[in-house]
Amino acid sequence: MLPGGLVSGGGGRGGGLCLLRWLGLRLWSRRGTLVFALLWFGSWLFLNGLVLVHRSILSDYCTDDKSKKILQRLCLEFGEGSVTGDMCEDLCVLGLVEYKRCLYYENGKKVIEARWRGNPVILKSKLENFSSYEPLGILDYQDTAEELSALDVVFYATLEVRNSLGLAEEDEDEGGGGGGGSNSSLAKLWEKKLKIRDKSYSRAELSSLWSLLQQEEYTFLRVLQDLSSHVAKVLGSCGHFYAVEYLSAGHAWDQNIFSLDEVEVSRLRDQTRGRWSTREMVHRIALSFLDMVWHFDNEFTHKLHLCDIKPENFAIRKDLTVVAIDVDMAFFEPKMRDILEQNCSSDDDCNFFDCSSRCDPVKRRCSPHRRNSNLQVICEKIFRPWFSPTLLGAKAGLPLQIELQQAVQECSETDGGVDETEEDKGGGRDVYQRLVTILNRLIQDGGESGEGVVSWEGKEHVHTALNF
Repeated sequence: MLPGGLVSGGGGRGGGLCLLRWLGLRLWSRRGTLVFALLWFGSWLFLNGLVLVHRSILSDYCTDDKSKKILQRLCLEFGEGSVTGDMCEDLCVLGLVEYKRCLYYENGKKVIEARWRGNPVILKSKLENFSSYEPLGILDYQDTAEELSALDVVFYATLEVRNSLGLAEEDEDEGGGGGGGSNSSLAKLWEKKLKIRDKSYSRAELSSLWSLLQQEEYTFLRVLQDLSSHVAKVLGSCGHFYAVEYLSAGHAWDQNIFSLDEVEVSRLRDQTRGRWSTREMVHRIALSFLDMVWHFDNEFTHKLHLCDIKPENFAIRKDLTVVAIDVDMAFFEPKMRDILEQNCSSDDDCNFFDCSSRCDPVKRRCSPHRRNSNLQVICEKIFRPWFSPTLLGAKAGLPLQIELQQAVQECSETDGGVDETEEDKGGGRDVYQRLVTILNRLIQDGGESGEGVVSWEGKEHVHTALNF
């Protein structure tokens, strides 16, 4: 009995172990199935997320094939009579616009390099498709566009420009307004551009104009290029695409910011020396930066604030004139005040890119008045790297170079702009004048020279507001 019982008991334990093993396998199998299901579901989510990100990125990825299709679509619309412009026939019929390459797509904005009549140009549009722009509403209530007179077009265009630039009628007609500029009002500017033709404008012309006026950068460049040499020139347009001059843009990775080897500047014939030295060109470009600041602070009815100052947003012409080529973050004083005047808990809440103000701890509102200036930020981001002792090497110890470094340091720490009023604090005007004086002395030490102005070669082609 005992042996039998032992056997019986042993068989029970063996059976129990088998049962446990079987249950363990079942549990492991279920666990494995659950783990596998979770892994499969996680992989599915990951792959779908990857596809979504891939599509969102590549949908705006810059390719030559997509750029050519965009221009082909534009030419189809021109052939249908939906769009027009002074560049359309050259682009779509005569083959005088040669596609070169796609430069970049960013948030829907398309930028393409091309050659127009043998001259390099940049084609731009804020949106890819012409149909993406809001049409001129008045055309929906009239049988023909010809019912709109030239004065009607001036009126509607002026309203659109004011809205784009953030200017009210009383703002643009003010004499001082913060800048004390001498420019004419927008209405007078556009009337001057539009009244050159007596006949009425077609529906395609008005629709194309409205697609252009909805692009803030186009509006800025078209208005300001008649008032300052420091903005890129608009050369023509077709539908919603406009062409600007091709310029040598800046690069953050270049110690001189601009590729000076691409700039063909030589001395006048009566000079004994040859090509300008790199440092001399840098000094002349720095003077042009200062001249640009003065223009933007004083030559318009309101100050023009640059809130995104970096090398890539500027370029130089062959005569070393500094040009603002990206003005998406440029605002006149009234719009700047609206942007800055926000709720806040500290000064950090009052920073809008390179434009900043102070927070009122009592009202918990940012001041509408900018506390720094274009000059201050340019000294900090452009001049400091240029004139640092590291780049100057042995020349860093020269008296004029030391004086320049001190002036740049003071400039980067001084609030207020070039057009300083009695209420302004700091020595903005003084440090500006010091920089101009020092740079001129450095240029004189390097040898006197004259500057030749090189303009776009297509002089026979005149671009006007509605001869776009």
